[in-house]
Amino acid sequence: MSKNMKAAAPEWAHLDLNTVPDIRVTPPGPKSNAMHQRCTQYFKGLSGQVKLFPVVFDYGKGCELVDIDGNRYIDFSSGIYVTTLGHCHPKVTEAVQYYAGRLMNCHDFTTQIKTRLMEKLAEILPGDLNGFQLYDSGTTAVEAGIRVMRAATKNHETVSCFYDFHGKTYNAVSLAHIRSFVYGPCRAPGSHMVPRPDVYRPLWTKPDGAIDTDQYINFYEEYLEKGTVGKVAGFVLEPIQGWGGSVIPPDDFFPKLRKLCDRRGILLMADEVLTSMARTGKWLCMEHWDVVPDIVTLGKGFGNGFPVTCVAVREPYKESFESISASSSYGGNPMACAAALACIEAIEEEQLLERSAHLGQIALRRMEQMKNEHPIVGDVRAKGCLMGIELVKDKKTKEPFNKAGELVYKKAFAKGLAWIPAGHILRMSPPVVMEDEVLMKGMDLIDEAIGETERELL
Repeated sequence: MSKNMKAAAPEWAHLDLNTVPDIRVTPPGPKSNAMHQRCTQYFKGLSGQVKLFPVVFDYGKGCELVDIDGNRYIDFSSGIYVTTLGHCHPKVTEAVQYYAGRLMNCHDFTTQIKTRLMEKLAEILPGDLNGFQLYDSGTTAVEAGIRVMRAATKNHETVSCFYDFHGKTYNAVSLAHIRSFVYGPCRAPGSHMVPRPDVYRPLWTKPDGAIDTDQYINFYEEYLEKGTVGKVAGFVLEPIQGWGGSVIPPDDFFPKLRKLCDRRGILLMADEVLTSMARTGKWLCMEHWDVVPDIVTLGKGFGNGFPVTCVAVREPYKESFESISASSSYGGNPMACAAALACIEAIEEEQLLERSAHLGQIALRRMEQMKNEHPIVGDVRAKGCLMGIELVKDKKTKEPFNKAGELVYKKAFAKGLAWIPAGHILRMSPPVVMEDEVLMKGMDLIDEAIGETERELL
């Protein structure tokens, strides 16, 4: 099949819309409530989505989730961007099962499955990204990426952007606008933050009202000169913001930022924990703009649920791994390598890059229709299976409508859509194996929930 043609959803992930969604008991049902209360006597620190809708899931397959009360949901979350290939993808499940019974861990010794994964990564990633180290969480990969960046440049300062998210340990939090995660000094020394282009909410515009990306780059130039001590190792950014609300930059932003980094002799690190491995229709989201970062982090969909992440660096910098004590207890264990390699092979065999891109195109058309029909829908966006709907009180003032976001989330969930809240921005990350009809059914549930919310609040 040509890359320009639509790849069909794999047969194993077929979902019968006559049986899903199926809400038998108003969720969260009595069994979910009882189990949640038992668990949370001890388990603390829950995410916002669980606090808003504490269902207890029993099992999942493909694009379906089932809770312990027997309610069946369409999955528009992928376990918060993780199960990109759907729940329990047979190829990934088989690979993990095999190594769970053969060799679970041998620290960082070379194994055959690790060697095959390294060779495959070097094959699929763009440019000369061919130096790798493996970890077990996105935060750990980000921390390692920062250390590599500092070792390669012999500088320590970092520049990141407002509302990006990079993890929950100290240096990772220092790259983000998440004050509640740190007690004591607010940021690691040498951490700087700057605004990034948001097409819907631009800080700088041209006379015609369009976003002016050059003004952002000019500001970065000025900030590097006057806001730092001249020891900047590099920029660290999400290609598309996840936690910030599926915010997609203008197409000229990353090419211009790449040139700025090259002029200044600093590195560009793309945190693709969320956006890589077919989530946006490419292996790396940065490929949409033909930009090769110096350092990349991979995660979430990299193992489709198995905890495996990666730091990839370009050829000139890969020896920097040797100076940072790069190995970890669980990174690169045979089960992790098997899961990651199986995911890559499944993406290739099932043509899921093309599938993801196609789903994004039809989702955007459906969301544009919602935008035209609903007064509280201010903006919609999609890049592959990374989607967002921004709710506002007024389309002219663009004032965020957080109450509406909470209500739409709960109403759609109660109708059988498992998905992600983000204040006034609704986030969607369906598995890339989803069928067109299932995607449209999920969009219909959101449409219904928005309409009901408007009638309640306006």
